[in-house]
Amino acid sequence: MAPATQFEVAQPPQDAISALAFGPGTSRRLLVSSWDKNVYLYEVSSGAEEATLVRTFEHRAPVLDVCFGASPDEAYTAGIDHQVKKIDLATGDQTVLSKHSEAVRCVVFSAQHSILISASWDCTLHVHNISHPSQPPLAIPLPGKPHALAASPTKLVVAMTARLVHIYDLPALAAAVDPSSPSRQPPQPWQQRESSLKFLTRAVACMPNDAGYATSSIEGRVAVEWFDDSPESQARKYAFKCHRQAAPEDEGGGDIVYPVNSLAFHPVHGTFASGGGDGTVALWDAEAKRRMRQYQRFPESVAALGFSGDGRLLAIGVCPGFETGMEDYSGEGRTKLFIRELGESEAKGKGSK
Repeated sequence: MAPATQFEVAQPPQDAISALAFGPGTSRRLLVSSWDKNVYLYEVSSGAEEATLVRTFEHRAPVLDVCFGASPDEAYTAGIDHQVKKIDLATGDQTVLSKHSEAVRCVVFSAQHSILISASWDCTLHVHNISHPSQPPLAIPLPGKPHALAASPTKLVVAMTARLVHIYDLPALAAAVDPSSPSRQPPQPWQQRESSLKFLTRAVACMPNDAGYATSSIEGRVAVEWFDDSPESQARKYAFKCHRQAAPEDEGGGDIVYPVNSLAFHPVHGTFASGGGDGTVALWDAEAKRRMRQYQRFPESVAALGFSGDGRLLAIGVCPGFETGMEDYSGEGRTKLFIRELGESEAKGKGSK
C-alpha cells in the first residue's frame, strides 16, 4: 500500500487563492485562480513530488473562480471585471464569452452536456452552449445573490443569500441553449429549497454518484442532503458542527467558530473533504456520518480544495482569511499551495469497496 505524501508547491500565487481545479480524467494539470489577477497553471509530476508552474494568465481584475473545460487545454474563469472568459491553455489566448453587470462569482462546466454556467452577483445565471460559442448565453434571473455553485452529472445547485437554494436540471438547461430549440425560455428550477444551515452558505459540492450535495456555512457547519424529495430520502439529511476550537477558559470557554470555506467530494469513493478558517482539512464519510481523519493544521486559513479526477491527489490552497478583519489584509508571502498524494485507502469510506 502506497503511503501518503505531501509537499508545498514552490511558486504559489502572490495573493489569496479563490479557487483551484484539476484537469479532467487522469490529468495532472492544476489551475489556481487568485486575487492577484492571475490564473496559474501547474503540472504535477507523476510521482507527485513536485508541481511545476507552466505559465500564468493575467486578467484585468481579481479572478474569483476557475474550471477546466472538456480537455486539459481548455479553461474558464469568472472575474470581478464582470467577465466570463475562455482560456486556451496551449496558446494563452483569452476569449470573453459573456459579460454580467456585476462581478462573476462562480463558473461550472458540465462535460456531459457541453454547457458552461456562470453565476454573478447581478443575480443571474448565464448558460453558455460551448459547441456554439457565437450564440449569446441564456440569462436566468435568480431571487438572490449567488455565493456557491456546483454540478453533478444531471443537476446544478445554486446557493444564494437568504438561505435560498435552487436546483436546476442540467439536461433542461442544455436543451434551452440548443440552437434547434424552438424556445429559449429560461427553465424553472427543478427544486427550490431553504438551506438547512442558518447562516450564509460558503461552499457547495455535489456527490459524484448524482445522489445529492453538501453545503457549508460561515458558522462552522456542514449539511448533507439528497436530491430525491421523497419523505424517506429527505429524512436522511443531516447537519453537523466542524472546524471549531475550544476557547481558553480565561476567555469564557465555549467554541471558537470558523467558516467552512471549501468542500470537495472524492470522485471514486464519494467521501468528501472540508477546509476551514481554522487551518485544518478533514475527510468525512457522508453515508456513515463520521469524520475519517483530520490533517495537521496549516499555517493559515484553508481557502480552496480539489481532488484530481482519479482521486489520487488533493490540492489545498492556504492563505490568510478574513476572520480577523480586512483593514490590514495581505496574502502576499503568506499564500501557500500544497499537494497531497493520498494513500490507497486514505479516502475510502466505511461502505466503499
